[in-house]
Amino acid sequence: MKISKLRVRRLTGTMTTDGPMWEERLVRPIDIYAEYRSEPWRTGGEQLDARRFRLTQDFLDIETDAGITGRAGPLWPDPARLVLTQLAPLLLGKDALAGELLWDQMHRYQVHGRQGDAMIALSAVDCALWDIKGQAFNQPIWRILGGPTRTEIPAYASMLGYAVEDLGRVRERALAFKAKGYTAQKWFFRHGPMSGHAGMQKNVALVRTLRETLGEDYDIMLDCWQSMNFDYAVSLCDRIEEFRPRWLEEPFMPDRIDSHVRLKAKTRIPLSGAEHEYTRWGFKRFVEKDALDILQPDMYWCGGLSETLKIAAYATTHDLIVIPHGHSTPLGIHFSAAQSPIHTPYQEYLDKWNDINMHFLAHPLRPQDGVIRIPEAPGANMALDPAKIEREEEVHV
Repeated sequence: MKISKLRVRRLTGTMTTDGPMWEERLVRPIDIYAEYRSEPWRTGGEQLDARRFRLTQDFLDIETDAGITGRAGPLWPDPARLVLTQLAPLLLGKDALAGELLWDQMHRYQVHGRQGDAMIALSAVDCALWDIKGQAFNQPIWRILGGPTRTEIPAYASMLGYAVEDLGRVRERALAFKAKGYTAQKWFFRHGPMSGHAGMQKNVALVRTLRETLGEDYDIMLDCWQSMNFDYAVSLCDRIEEFRPRWLEEPFMPDRIDSHVRLKAKTRIPLSGAEHEYTRWGFKRFVEKDALDILQPDMYWCGGLSETLKIAAYATTHDLIVIPHGHSTPLGIHFSAAQSPIHTPYQEYLDKWNDINMHFLAHPLRPQDGVIRIPEAPGANMALDPAKIEREEEVHV
């Protein structure tokens, strides 16, 4: 089965929202600069009014001479362009089922593409090739991977975009998602070192409110999104340790591995991260230095499902937990369903981002009663819903 064409389809449509899509944003590394610290967050689309959110998204289609098309996405415009300019010449006419060969050739060809947009482009190709493989064998991908190890995966609600400074709304939202059956929630800090003592107090108040609201027997995770420095992170951990977070995520930018190691020696709170790291070689640095307790590769960024499997296999030899970053549920479920439950106890479900990234899908995969049930459809179940597409164009370079 040969690859006959690669297409990038740019789709436009409108989501219905109950108020603004993004109530609040998370703290960012660039927030050390005052002009960025108060900047509103505009990402994923355009808020037209209180109930409409306009999306324009690129999807990669890899077509074959057997009539099977694999799909991945959405992906950002720059990686989409790189698929067409850098990777398509390596793929056309090749065996669509030879994923390991094609991954190795793409990786070796892009000698300056070991991270960033070029690796995200490679990841999209790899994920679309897995979709082809599942369809070719008429099986869900988890079965090809040797699963299932279970028929449903506990999901934790990732609360990015919800208001965090109005503690009344925090309580209301936390209880609402607990009532939906989630047994764990992750919330995102809004303040970093340059917000001073007032910002620290607000961060601590968020954690205290979550623990008091959700009770003692409930997992709470906190995400720093790479935005702390060492002294601030130590102080933050000291102040929130009594509330027993399940983990503290991405306290530092990923190249600050030594800072992760030093913080890990200072706190009993488990550390997670490496969402913004790439390939098994990047993750090897964290594992060798014992810098993290939970690894969180993003399969649409780190090298695709193929590379995520290699990262997880290596991590489990060190008895580390691997829970991939969770904005790609239709593919992520196949990874989780093929892993040992003790090494992948949860699947992240980014509530708002999954609404955005699954908007155009005909069969979006959402948790029910706090779990994601494994799909039975062949491949990655990435069929599009024509009724959601208001405008479509093919991207050319």
